[in-house]
Amino acid sequence: MLATGALAAAPAQAATAPSIVAKGGYVMNNATAKTLYTKAADTKRSTGSTTKIMTAKVVLAQSNLNLDKKVTIQKAYSDYVVSKNASQAHLIVGDKVTVRQLLYGLMLPSGCDAAYALADTYGSGSTRAARVKSFIGKMNKAATDLGLRNTKFDSFDGIGNGNNYSTPRDLTKIASSAMKNSTFRTIVKTKKYTAKTITKTGSTRTMAAWTNTNGLLSSYSGTIGVKTGSGPEAKYCLVFAATRNGKTVIGTVLASTSIAQREADAKKLLNYGFATAG
Repeated sequence: MLATGALAAAPAQAATAPSIVAKGGYVMNNATAKTLYTKAADTKRSTGSTTKIMTAKVVLAQSNLNLDKKVTIQKAYSDYVVSKNASQAHLIVGDKVTVRQLLYGLMLPSGCDAAYALADTYGSGSTRAARVKSFIGKMNKAATDLGLRNTKFDSFDGIGNGNNYSTPRDLTKIASSAMKNSTFRTIVKTKKYTAKTITKTGSTRTMAAWTNTNGLLSSYSGTIGVKTGSGPEAKYCLVFAATRNGKTVIGTVLASTSIAQREADAKKLLNYGFATAG
């Protein structure tokens, strides 16, 4: 009788763990932090722009944060994205942009210029280099505070200097922590955002709309975030989260082979996550 009872309690058809192209993957139940899927989940890899999840998290954790504070865009930010051939929000030198707008510019088009502006604003020090170094220090302290042992940041945007890495498990935990902030949640589920900035002469500039690089927002029902990443070393990465029937599943794929493939990998893992989240 006991054996029959045990069998009856098992699901009729157990979900089979999917095969993904990405070299690393991790999924967890966001509410319970229960692990649902792993593939090389603790192997350190380059993270590309998924780094910016931590950039946003550090900014949003500042005490007495004023999201309407205006930041003047410096030539250094523009020169930086040009020199690195980096993804950008196309911020205009001399424009005054609010911190809230910078966060949208950071997370939707993955603007490295927005990342630089935020690091320069929220790091401490008398020089830009010192402030950036201080901000990256805050990113690493936040990782340590979360108990992450396989994560290190040496940049504010994922364009690392050879020492910027994390793992699927760690990135998922960073994202889960960031998603506790309502401003972060609102930003990462936004498909399009149009910023109105203030020019040098005091007039209003309506920026070209920023489109979220996370294709899951349009192609996977229930998607609520989080962030894409790519790069020569990182390949194609995606930190993803979706809510269905009151359950939120969150996870990461690192080093997939294309934009389409990272999304296909993520969808497989989300489907599996919802099937096994309990």
